[in-house]
Amino acid sequence: MLTTETPSAQHTELDLYSTDKLIAVLIEDQFDAVHAVRAAAPQIAAAVMQALPRIQRGGRLIYVGAGTSGRLGVLDSVELFPTFSWPNERAVGVLAGGHQAMFTAIEGAEDDALQGGADLLALQITDNDVVLLLAASGATPYVMGALQAARADGALTIGFANNVNAPITAKADIGVTLNTGNELISGSTRLKAGTSQKIALNTFSSALMIRLNKVYGNLMVDLKPTNAKLLRRAISLTMFATGCDEASASQTLAQCDQHVKTAVVALLNRSSVAAAQARLAQSDGNVRQALDQGA
Repeated sequence: MLTTETPSAQHTELDLYSTDKLIAVLIEDQFDAVHAVRAAAPQIAAAVMQALPRIQRGGRLIYVGAGTSGRLGVLDSVELFPTFSWPNERAVGVLAGGHQAMFTAIEGAEDDALQGGADLLALQITDNDVVLLLAASGATPYVMGALQAARADGALTIGFANNVNAPITAKADIGVTLNTGNELISGSTRLKAGTSQKIALNTFSSALMIRLNKVYGNLMVDLKPTNAKLLRRAISLTMFATGCDEASASQTLAQCDQHVKTAVVALLNRSSVAAAQARLAQSDGNVRQALDQGA
C-alpha cells in the first residue's frame, strides 16, 4: 500500500477528540508538508535552472494533474498573469476530466492514460515547453499518459509525487519527491500532500519568475493591475521603490499602462517613460541593469 494511503498509527481515535484538540492536531500535521518541501529543495532548484532557458526561448509552463493535484496546478497557472504579467497562453492547466473537473469531481477521469496523452498532444508540445506533472500517488494513469506524450515531444518533464520511488518521479526528467507520509485522515491527500504540492509549486514558479526579471528587490514590479486593489498596489509599489509621492507615482503609471517596472525606471533615472521602456528592453526587463544604464 502507498504511504499516502496507509492509515496513520497516530491519532487512531481522531473522531473522539474534543474540537479544540482536533483542530490542534490537524494544524500540527501540516508541518510535515513544509519539511517535505524543504527536503526536496535541491530538486526544485534544479527544475528552475533547467526550465529557465526553455522558457526564455518562448516555452510554456504546462501543469498536469487529476483531482486535488490537478486543481492546484490550475491555481498556480492562473495566478501567474496578475502576479507577474505572465501570458495566460504560456501557463496552461491540464486537468483530468476537463474544465468541469475544477468544480466537480469527475469519477474515473484520472484512470484514463490515453486521454492524458491525447490532451497533451492537443497542445502541440515543443522542446521548449516545461511540463509539471502532479500526482500524490505518483502513478495516476492520466498523468502518466501525459508524461509519456510530453517526453516523446522533447519537453522538459518535472514530476511531483508524495510517495518515494514513484513512477512519475522516476520517469520524469526531474523528480521531486514530497515525502509527507501517512495522512491524518487515511488517504485524504487533499491534506498535507496537497499542502506540500501547493508550497512546491509556489516555490518553483516564484523562483522562475524572479529569474525572468519579474521582481526588483523583493517587489512585485511586473504585476498586472486588473482591478482596483491591484491598481492601488501598483501605486504603493512604485512609491516604495522610488521614494516618490503618490501623485508622481500615479502620473507616471498612467503614462505607461500602469506598468510598475517602467515607472520605477523612469522615476529613478529621471527619464521619460519611452526612455525607460527602451532601457528595459535592452536589459531583458532587468530593472537593476536598466538603472545602471541610465546612470
